[in-house]
Amino acid sequence: MAMQDVLQYIKQQWSFMAADSCVPVKVALQLMDPSSLGLADQYDQFQETHEQLQTALKAIVNEHHQGFNSSIGTFHKIQTSIHSSQTRVRALRSSLVQAKTSLGTTKPELKGFATTSQNHDDMLQVLGMIEQLQSIPEKLEARISEKQFLSAVDILQDALRLIRRSEMDNIGALSDLRVYLSNQEHSLTDILIEELHSHLYLKSPYCENRWKAYVRGQGQDASAAPAASVESSGRHMYRFLETLDTSIPMTEDASRNPEADTFHYIQLIVESLNKMSRLDVAVESIEQRLPVELFRVVDRSNTEVDQRHPSTLRGYATTTNRQGKLDISYDRDDPRTAILSDMLWTLYAKFEAIAEGHRVLHDVIAGIVKREGLSNALMGGFKELWKLYQSEIRSLLHDYLATDSNVGSRTGQNNDASRNIFRPSQRDKTKKLFKLSNMDNKSTELTIERENLEFILKTSVPGLVSDSRQTHGTASNDASAVHDGSATGHKLLIEPGVFNMGILLPPSLAFLNRLKEVVPPGTDIITSTITSFLDDFLVNVFHPQLDETLGDLCVQTLIEVYAFQMDPHWQTLSQRPIFTGTSRFYGLITAFCKMLDTLPHDQAFSHLIVRQMTTYFEKCQGWYKALVTRGRPQAETGRHLKAAAALAEAGEISDIVTDLLQGEDVNRAQLLEKESARLISTTNVHPLEDMDILSDRKSIAALCLLCTSMKWLAAKLVQLRHISDRTTDSSHRQDSSGRFQHKRRWTLVASAEAKPDVYLPLNQDTAVAFDSVIASYQNLATLVLRTLHLEMRTHAIHRIRYSLRPSYALDQLPNTPDSGILALNADLVAFDEELALHFRPTSHRFIITGLAALADALLVDAAAHHIAALNANGAGRLQLDVLVLQQNLKNIEPGASLARAARFLDLFAEGPDAVLAAAKAAQEGGGEAADKAFGYEEMRALLELCYSERLGSERRDVAGSAKKGLDELVALLGQYMGRT
Repeated sequence: MAMQDVLQYIKQQWSFMAADSCVPVKVALQLMDPSSLGLADQYDQFQETHEQLQTALKAIVNEHHQGFNSSIGTFHKIQTSIHSSQTRVRALRSSLVQAKTSLGTTKPELKGFATTSQNHDDMLQVLGMIEQLQSIPEKLEARISEKQFLSAVDILQDALRLIRRSEMDNIGALSDLRVYLSNQEHSLTDILIEELHSHLYLKSPYCENRWKAYVRGQGQDASAAPAASVESSGRHMYRFLETLDTSIPMTEDASRNPEADTFHYIQLIVESLNKMSRLDVAVESIEQRLPVELFRVVDRSNTEVDQRHPSTLRGYATTTNRQGKLDISYDRDDPRTAILSDMLWTLYAKFEAIAEGHRVLHDVIAGIVKREGLSNALMGGFKELWKLYQSEIRSLLHDYLATDSNVGSRTGQNNDASRNIFRPSQRDKTKKLFKLSNMDNKSTELTIERENLEFILKTSVPGLVSDSRQTHGTASNDASAVHDGSATGHKLLIEPGVFNMGILLPPSLAFLNRLKEVVPPGTDIITSTITSFLDDFLVNVFHPQLDETLGDLCVQTLIEVYAFQMDPHWQTLSQRPIFTGTSRFYGLITAFCKMLDTLPHDQAFSHLIVRQMTTYFEKCQGWYKALVTRGRPQAETGRHLKAAAALAEAGEISDIVTDLLQGEDVNRAQLLEKESARLISTTNVHPLEDMDILSDRKSIAALCLLCTSMKWLAAKLVQLRHISDRTTDSSHRQDSSGRFQHKRRWTLVASAEAKPDVYLPLNQDTAVAFDSVIASYQNLATLVLRTLHLEMRTHAIHRIRYSLRPSYALDQLPNTPDSGILALNADLVAFDEELALHFRPTSHRFIITGLAALADALLVDAAAHHIAALNANGAGRLQLDVLVLQQNLKNIEPGASLARAARFLDLFAEGPDAVLAAAKAAQEGGGEAADKAFGYEEMRALLELCYSERLGSERRDVAGSAKKGLDELVALLGQYMGRT
């Protein structure tokens, strides 16, 4: 059995013998007692246990005898140590008793020793404080360099409290350290303020993730965020504000980079300034520097965009547009659109990030004010920022729109320059001849030279050169590099113009709508009216400027020498030629419509376009009047217009022509016959003069162009007509000063209405005026078409009558037609070529159809009423003229025929009997034959012409006989034709 088992067994069986109450003798006696009360029956077991113990003891001794031997020596050492300790305790007790006795004895020299000891302790303490102060600069600079400003403030304040203690005042060796710490208090304040500005205005590289650079094509969705990502920057600001707890002072985490989270860093700086009791100084500095800092932000953005877009590209784009048509609008691919969009979206992205920084600053200061019980005057910074944003946006809009100086340069200044072109120009002495700021400031050589110069100046004359002076100098140099016309001092990246509003407004509105989410609650800024200042700008500033610019551009399209000439590129615009001025005017209108789509659908803007449309109509109408006005009034009637124009405006002939233009082919023949009769009778009463016709082919071409231009313009403008569901009308809301007042809520949510790509937003009232102008265009085109229709006829009437003479009693038969007929043929061919070029077949047919019938009727009427004498040679001459005219008319009007005129001359050649026979046959035939036959007056005139040669004979018997024969035939003619 193992030793442990034996001991365990003994402990279980004989545990009572180990108790203090056990009496060994008693147990022995019990083991020897065989009675029932004794333990004799367990004696063997006891013996066995005893043997086991002896065996165990031997085993223990054999196993641990060396330890037992060494313990004996150790015991003696312990005993010796105890005796030694007792001896020292007795000696100590004796010494304590002696010391007590000594202390109880009075000794005066001990007081001096105590005083000296206290002085030594104070000196040691001062030396310790001096040693502590000597380590302050290194610790302070280390904390500042690590941007652990709370620790730095604690160190600085502890050091200042320590060095300002009374016992430290008389230590001259601390004077330099005292000055250093005092300066560091101001320096640390300046450093904190500069760091705060660095993160508020995105100067720190850690702020680059708070805004994103412009991406080409960005902003086409006006509701999209420009560059400051709502997902990252915006939500980060809200997450920070949600977790912001200013109820307890901020503690610093030395394990993290304080600048990694810019909002956390702003809170750290503000808490540090508050701990230094410099929060009011920081707030005042922010308010004072806010305009300058925003100016520099705009200037930096300008520079960045300017570097991204080479000036040569901008110059090429400007030159290209100046050499082409009116430079009025930019498409998406225009370099100037990309430049200005880049500028605006980049700048507004930074503005939004700056606003978020100021929102965090406002909330942190508000929390500290509430916690510390400070003045609420420290929380007004965001309102000042909003005022400056308004001012900066207004300035940008002013700069990139056409300003008063631009208008002056387009009008009076150009005139002065043209008059003084040969005079030496005076240099503007306020402008520098050259600017060093245009050099490469990143050049290594230039940097080295500048540093050397600054070092020399600083060492030679301390204080002459400072960082602030250098900064302001650079800003002034940059400001001096602006283009003329900039009211804010910023460089203009593209030329200003009202059409830039289409690019300027969407980013501005997008920024202002996102700014509503950043405005802190409890301020005086009403977010629902945050865009109201744009209403005032658009209506009271932009609207008059737009009106003036639109008027100037429209006048330019009207006064140019080629305004009423054929557009050389008309094939790309229209199926028929149009005026150059018309195409440019339409381009101007569409450009304005594109721009208006980006603005509120205010009818004040739409009225401008409608008014210019009316002005253009009046100009075209004036051009028409100039073309159809006589050189002097007609003597009999006082008429100022040429015959065709006067007949086309009103009267019976005008009504007939209108019916021809609108009527069906069924009644066309009757209307043409009626028209010819009215024209002949009218011109018989009031003969035509040379000033009554358009003898110049250019005038005919001009009328054709006017007609096609008005039709084309009306058709194109009708496509722009769109009734918008977002229209407002500010033209009827003005205050007592005449300024427009608005109550409009801006929105960038696109309307769900279906609309064309380019349209003019109208309401019902404006649409009435718009439709009226379109109707005016169409009426003018119709009037010109009627005028051309009648001009062809009056021209033919005048030429034919001019070619006829009173007497055709010729001695010989001519071989050539009359020069008047040849001139008429040439004019008709030229006019027909112009008509074929400018008009569609339908309009072309309307003008030329019936011309041959008119000429046929006119020749018969002229021969019957205007020719007094005619012989065979004369009739041959007239037949030749009719044949030549008819052949020419066939080339113009298919199926043209002068059959009645030819028949009239044929009857003359056949003689009086043939005339009577024809009259008798016509009356007996009836119906269609009677309709095509000559009338009584014409037949009578024909008989008179048959006898005209003999009636004019100098022999009285011949003339008398002819008179008698004529009277008999006239009587017979009357019987045949019912004239008795």
